[in-house]
Amino acid sequence: MQLTPEKVWNECLSFIKDNINEQSYETWFLPIKPIKLKKSILTVEVPSKFFYEWLEENYIDLIKTAIKKELGSDGKLLYNIILNSDQKAPYSVEIPSVNQKIKSNPNHSIPIQALDRKFKNPFVIPGLKKVQINSQLNINYSFDNFIEGSCNRLARSAGFAVAQTPAGTSFNPLLIYGGVGLGKTHLAHAIGIKIKELHPEKTVLYVSAEKFTQQFIESIRNNTRNDFSHFYQMVDVLIIDDVQFFSSKEKTQDIFFHIFNHLHQNNKQIILTSDRAPVDLSGMEQRLLSRFKWGLSADLQQPDLETRIAILKKKIYTDGIDIAHEVLEYLAYSISTNIRELEGALISLLAQASLNKKEISIALAREMIDRFVKNTTREVSIDYIQKVVCDYFDLSIDTLKSKTRKRNIVQARQLAMYFSKQLTKSSLANIGARCGGKDHATVLHACKTVNNLVDTDKDFRQYVQELEKKFTLP
Repeated sequence: MQLTPEKVWNECLSFIKDNINEQSYETWFLPIKPIKLKKSILTVEVPSKFFYEWLEENYIDLIKTAIKKELGSDGKLLYNIILNSDQKAPYSVEIPSVNQKIKSNPNHSIPIQALDRKFKNPFVIPGLKKVQINSQLNINYSFDNFIEGSCNRLARSAGFAVAQTPAGTSFNPLLIYGGVGLGKTHLAHAIGIKIKELHPEKTVLYVSAEKFTQQFIESIRNNTRNDFSHFYQMVDVLIIDDVQFFSSKEKTQDIFFHIFNHLHQNNKQIILTSDRAPVDLSGMEQRLLSRFKWGLSADLQQPDLETRIAILKKKIYTDGIDIAHEVLEYLAYSISTNIRELEGALISLLAQASLNKKEISIALAREMIDRFVKNTTREVSIDYIQKVVCDYFDLSIDTLKSKTRKRNIVQARQLAMYFSKQLTKSSLANIGARCGGKDHATVLHACKTVNNLVDTDKDFRQYVQELEKKFTLP
């Protein structure tokens, strides 16, 4: 018998009803309507975002058990949230179930004087004799959804090794560095989450360098500097995000230097992230920089095209959404420098499709990207420029990069080089290398040729004008 969303949800309700009181069942479960079942993903409609948040916070374990009981271990839940119930066809948006909870740290004793003075640390949940340190880890940033590619393989492999045996490798400290939106914070959280899974007895703490500094200033103001130091010395795995924030803060660097030494000498793991390599960290004490170099410094680079497509595929799979490959490819070609912006573009596309009742298509993606790229970043990628030029002349990327000297292909290659120089910050050498292994002199020659042909060849001038419109040049 073929499963229907109604049948699956009714079976789930039977299980849920047996495990909660009648009033809760009528309040929170009877209003839910099953609307779609695709593979092992059940979509249900709920009246509001508050309703969704309450279910996720209070009943997710029960719902998860019921879903997996009916749909197997791959069973997933997707919420369709009504945004405007006054319309005949109300607007709605789909949100996936978070489906998991953060792992807690074990209880710890802290100095009695700290409790007496009401030591205010946002990571501590007070108790009578014991306290529990909130790990501050984001459960959505795991190794499972951190896509590996040549851009991050070293950092990911080192992070996974650290998670297996904290402080048991030569990667202590592990410093992960790279530009904005490349996944430093994600990887740092992923390491912490994996450590909690494999070593639940260890206390893991994630904290931004800015928060650490604020706490330290507060401890000086309240005369609890020793308590602040003792608190951080209790931690088994300390993760400090955006350590470049310590730059030029001498007293903060001094206290962190002593905490670092204590943890390292006592075989505790230290994980740091930075937006630049240690050698480029200005305003940092030399003694601290030398300790950053004790372990491994691993960089995160801009993701290549394959990695960007894989990131988007993983994102839509996790969210239970079906999008055509050519649409994902278009997004990946369009945004190349920043994973955060890439995911933001995908979210924007989904929101437009849902709220405006439009099909997710290349046309909608192009409309969204034109605004997104124009408003958030003026630089498009060389990959995207090559794709637009190849689509315009009906060529393949391989043909564009080949050594053929056919006139139409040479002109297309020269146009790709010309627009890459105009629209990106890449060096001439890099542009040439990406356009079939050419040198910088070839790129300069291509740009001069394009300028000359624009002045002398009417058809060629039209090519340039039409391509300019596709790149939304001002």
